[in-house]
Amino acid sequence: MKVSVFGGSAPQPGQPAYLEAQQLGELLGKAGHVVVTGGYVGVMEAVSRGASEAGAHVIGVTCQEIEDWRPICANRWVSEIRCEKTLFDRLNVLIRESDAWMALPGGPGTLVEISLVWNLLIIHAVPSRPLILVGQSWKRVMDIFKKEHALYLPESGEQQLIFADSAKQAITLLNR
Repeated sequence: MKVSVFGGSAPQPGQPAYLEAQQLGELLGKAGHVVVTGGYVGVMEAVSRGASEAGAHVIGVTCQEIEDWRPICANRWVSEIRCEKTLFDRLNVLIRESDAWMALPGGPGTLVEISLVWNLLIIHAVPSRPLILVGQSWKRVMDIFKKEHALYLPESGEQQLIFADSAKQAITLLNR
């Protein structure tokens, strides 16, 4: 499968969030999956690194708008770079060209990615596929969202989310 992994750009090598992301990439790679990330730093780099070191093909979907905003290029563990013109084009590739999605902790960009995938699943704009949110923080965020916005959440909405406490559990859930 092609698995897109979303996550924040802040984690640095050696930090717990980076190590967790690297482990997830390694487990995906060992399971034979093609790994797709945003291609840059932080979680994207760590997942790419783990997958690449496990022998997986890693696709980094980068974006000219991001590179115009700050000087950055794809991390060295990406084996194939797909540079899209806009952030919207980048999101489209990350979402539509994957068989499953996973999200580690991140910032507003990661929240956008999860929200967009979740909404596309709810309205059946993409085929039903796993959307796995990794880490206790996503469970807490979604619990608050469901409590405060229950009126706006269709009954099928909750069924689209899969929660995993760790990278290892995420792989187990993916392989089901």
